[in-house]
Amino acid sequence: MHDSKAVAVRVRRILLKAVLSSAPLLAVMTLPIRADPGEHVSSLGDQQLVNVTIYNGSMALVHDRRRVALAAGDNRIAWRDVSANMDATSAILSDLTAPGAANVVEQNFNFDLLKPSTVLDKYVGRQVIVVHPYASKGDPHRETATLLSDNEGVVLQYADRVETSLGTWSYIVFPAIPSDLRDRPTLVLDVNSEHAGPQTLDLAYLTGGLAWHADYVGVVAPDEKHMDLNGLVTLSNTSGTTYKDAHMQLVAGNVNTNPSTPGATSDGFTVIPAPPPFQQENYFEYHLYTLQRTTTIANNQTKQVALLSAHRVPIRKTLELRGSESYYENSDADLGANLKVGVYVTFTNKDGDLGIPLPGGTVRLYKNDARGTSQFLGSDAIDHTPRNEDVRLHLGDSFDVTANKKQTDFHGTGKCSFDSSYEVLVKNAKTEPADVLVVEPIPGDWAIVAENLKHVKSSASSANWAVHVPADSNTKLTYTAHVRVCP
Repeated sequence: MHDSKAVAVRVRRILLKAVLSSAPLLAVMTLPIRADPGEHVSSLGDQQLVNVTIYNGSMALVHDRRRVALAAGDNRIAWRDVSANMDATSAILSDLTAPGAANVVEQNFNFDLLKPSTVLDKYVGRQVIVVHPYASKGDPHRETATLLSDNEGVVLQYADRVETSLGTWSYIVFPAIPSDLRDRPTLVLDVNSEHAGPQTLDLAYLTGGLAWHADYVGVVAPDEKHMDLNGLVTLSNTSGTTYKDAHMQLVAGNVNTNPSTPGATSDGFTVIPAPPPFQQENYFEYHLYTLQRTTTIANNQTKQVALLSAHRVPIRKTLELRGSESYYENSDADLGANLKVGVYVTFTNKDGDLGIPLPGGTVRLYKNDARGTSQFLGSDAIDHTPRNEDVRLHLGDSFDVTANKKQTDFHGTGKCSFDSSYEVLVKNAKTEPADVLVVEPIPGDWAIVAENLKHVKSSASSANWAVHVPADSNTKLTYTAHVRVCP
């Protein structure tokens, strides 16, 4: 019998240590939360509809519609499960049953949530009970102490001493949970109602912690003249609450917002493989995308929803050697050997399954190898792109096509004017010919006064040469530019 009791005591110690080890401050709460008797608690069970409009920049507008029973006169409503990142100054409560009949007199956003550290904070300067489970012969011993501080550990004043930590097995018992702590983010509304009975109330507010961006995946055809393009919307929610069966809308465009709106991170990942479910419409000076079904946006979740699917989109691949305007005003003989030639892919946002405003995001391109396995070609970010505009992607640099560039002559021809000559040797190590576009940004007033290949003045500050390079060979471009750059 004595052995059994000793074993039981050891088991109790092991279990108690396991429980308390998960609470760094060793705080044990013994009483449930007591609601204010004059307060009507509205939970997600009252919710009839939730609409979430997410903007670029980790900001969203939430419409939370609930059926709430009001008394005639003054009411206090604890509206639970709002976003922990809500901007309480933006909150608007509307009575949809009798517009104008319910008016907010005062509101308080309670975001100080129930957890061991906040309970300790609230009890600083107050008495608590400290339990020492095995102080003497395995029997618990209880002492009353005043919690002087909980900054970097507890400071407890007993009747005969002050201690700065709890024993290995000791823990604190609180007589009650502070009334101003909430287990969920809650907006407390003091509402005056002209009518008694159930009312449909709509709470609208701005919040951080919700973000979206577009991601595009393209598979390039073997002939490199077409691709299949799929667009996905990636959503992330770290707002502190879940939006169940929400009507979701996305706004693309640069909306001016308070830069202090909290940002968002993500935890978890869910993909919704669905056909394109968004309906696009012009909205003010922006574009609005409405999901054609409801979706649940869980807290600490990232999910993806299909945006578009376009087949056989024409593309144009170009190889480009891009220069600099700096050497047109200075003498610099060697401008580089084995210079990188960039690889670009361009497509036009029009026709077929495209032709809708494309939200800004990242485009990733792939192509199948000889065995039919897709391989990554590169990626680039795009800005919001209207209909009928070109989308240009810089995927990387060519391995087999390179160039050498040097300045062959430089001299001044007058005040702030110069003549400079250049030789560009474009090399192609591939077994097929390559066409390379040499792009030279040239400052000031300029003219090409000599050249062996004809240039195109593509803009007021740029000259382009189309250079054809045979397989396993090279082609030389030479030109002279006259530049006047007076301040």
